[in-house]
Amino acid sequence: MTVALPPTLRALRGEEAEALLTRNSIGRIAFSHHDRVDLEPIHYLYEAAWSFGRTSTGAKLLTLRHNQWCAFETDEVLGMFDWQSVVVKGPFSQRGSVSAGWDYESALAALRRLLPETLTADDPAPHRDVVFGMHASEIHGRCSASGDAGLTVPAE
Repeated sequence: MTVALPPTLRALRGEEAEALLTRNSIGRIAFSHHDRVDLEPIHYLYEAAWSFGRTSTGAKLLTLRHNQWCAFETDEVLGMFDWQSVVVKGPFSQRGSVSAGWDYESALAALRRLLPETLTADDPAPHRDVVFGMHASEIHGRCSASGDAGLTVPAE
């Protein structure tokens, strides 16, 4: 008889969490207003403690104007016990807001590395015309790995 080793859970080191953020371009942004929490998928590009993205005018932006603190999450999942996840918390700001601590041209250049047609005549999503930045004030990552990559050991 063999016994499967349990999965190993651990916190990601800072550089591992930032590498995961940099490798990916799809995540989820969570924001709240009063007793309601919303979570929406977004495209993003992470660069130098900022996640840049774009969205369209709507309820999300109205909510984030009242409470700019939000959370963002991205992950890589290979299996039930083989995954990495990073949660970023920080203030959200859109272009032109008083609290925007980022440069629009730099953000646009970053977004165009993800999708060169961003905010041009050939943009496949022209309705997403609001550029935003979210500062990574806090970054926390975790990962899980199958015990010995799924190997089993003999039971005693």
